[in-house]
Amino acid sequence: QVQLVESGGGSVQAGGSLRLSCVISEGTYGPHCLGWIRQAPGKEREGVANVNTGNGNTYYADSVKGRFTISQDNTKNTLYLQMNNLKLEDAAMYYCAAAMAFCYDLRDSRQYNYWGRGTQVSVSL
Repeated sequence: QVQLVESGGGSVQAGGSLRLSCVISEGTYGPHCLGWIRQAPGKEREGVANVNTGNGNTYYADSVKGRFTISQDNTKNTLYLQMNNLKLEDAAMYYCAAAMAFCYDLRDSRQYNYWGRGTQVSVSL
């Protein structure tokens, strides 16, 4: 059983930055794919970014390319999401998720076997 605990959410002004963290109980070497998914009220889940833990290949939604960076620290069993130049539309609950298979379509959240409880990100003018 993989457990994931997110932290780092909060309120920030547009243009600001936040770094989300996700501690993974089985370590980053267990799952083959780690990802960040967000969901805003009244909207569908959106895959933000994911990473194949073995080769480090990363994938990003077009809406966050150039602003967000996903990374993993194997020594700390932690996944990160650095979010810069935040926009109003980035406000959402952000979830960390893990899959025992390799990452495939970022848009398909069904690929993940384990989920954290989420951390809230609010963006204001």
